[in-house]
Amino acid sequence: MRDLIEADLRHLWHPFTHHGLWGGPDDPVVVIERAEGNELVDTEGRRYLDAISSLWCNTLGHRVPAIDDAIRAQLERVAHSTLLGLSSRPAIELAAKLAALCPGDLERVFFTDAGATAVEVALKIAVQRARLVEGDATPRRHLLALDDAYHGDTMGAVSLGFSPGFHRAFEHLAFPVGRLPRDVDGAIAAIRAAGAELCAVVLEPLVQGAAGMLVQPPGFLAAVAEATRAAGALLICDEVATGFWRTGRRFACEHEGVVPDLLCLAKGLTGGYLPLAATVVTPAVFEPFATGRADGARTLFHGHTYTGNALGCAAALAAVDELERLAARGRVAALEQRLARALAPLADHPHVLEVRRRGFMVGVELVADKEGPRRFARAQRVGHKVAHHGRDHGVLLRPLGDVMVLMPPFSFSDEEVERAVAAVQRGIDAICPEAARTTA
Repeated sequence: MRDLIEADLRHLWHPFTHHGLWGGPDDPVVVIERAEGNELVDTEGRRYLDAISSLWCNTLGHRVPAIDDAIRAQLERVAHSTLLGLSSRPAIELAAKLAALCPGDLERVFFTDAGATAVEVALKIAVQRARLVEGDATPRRHLLALDDAYHGDTMGAVSLGFSPGFHRAFEHLAFPVGRLPRDVDGAIAAIRAAGAELCAVVLEPLVQGAAGMLVQPPGFLAAVAEATRAAGALLICDEVATGFWRTGRRFACEHEGVVPDLLCLAKGLTGGYLPLAATVVTPAVFEPFATGRADGARTLFHGHTYTGNALGCAAALAAVDELERLAARGRVAALEQRLARALAPLADHPHVLEVRRRGFMVGVELVADKEGPRRFARAQRVGHKVAHHGRDHGVLLRPLGDVMVLMPPFSFSDEEVERAVAAVQRGIDAICPEAARTTA
């Protein structure tokens, strides 16, 4: 065990991690060795309830027999073959399944390997389509994204969700993106102001996950969609986090009857097993790329080595089927109600400013004092400490600053829902009062 930790500290570079603290008393290294159901097990045999679905992607728990069997069966055939100049049975079948499940006429699927790359190709499709339809001189080069947007960490996605705290080193590489306020009137005004220069509006529908589980007001998505269409621009919905029943519906955009022009999917697509993402577009978006001369001028020059990987697609076919069966039995709706009831008492906690929830996406915002409110100093790392308290007591939590995130898999029992919420409350009770006393 010690050899593994020393090798980690010597060789491994962790994402979003302060390596000056990693491995110290406030950030001890935990090495996960195996999983059973909804729990992860470390090399010391300690068990942790996975209340964040392994960063929001594990929708059905770990070691799901149907997904395991699908991957084993595909291994008996082929693990990977390119989609450049060839096709693949799992990729074809998954594309057809997604076309059947997605709302409206979203039916053409481009596979990538992560949420950021799904957004990246959506941007390139939208920009190139404008030139194909209107010519190289098209003024449609302007993009709009929400305030506090986050769409991933490739450079196009960084430009959409530029954050000075995260991305200052890359500021000279980011291209300009206009900002949409989170109120309906302000968003519509920004879209109208962009006018004929607007190429696309990009947003997470209903909930901005990495921004702190910020829930949009009712009708916001529908209003933005209508204004975007009126401007002649494309609507790109990033459902990497919100898709596959996370908001209580199969896709978040369905809550307000919106069919985007491009829909980005990842995370829960394979049940958290393998990296796979999809950008699904309407015929109107695809058609300009499918016509014209044989000189390649209308080709989308974008691709990945593992585009449509056979193992990933096989896992996704099984995962989507399992989740659809759960939803059809009413388990998704019942679990959402149980989660809402368990969270309700937290709203009155003196160190909880707000409990934000849509479906299974939960953010509990912590404060030193909700009257005012008086916030904790960033250097106190209160959310981080609450998460570590949960881990020390067998529940995996993850903060976004001082917002505690819960996103349980759909395989949770009612008792596991209660256990996860109780871990949040115990952590708040253990950490926040003392931290509040030392807050200036």
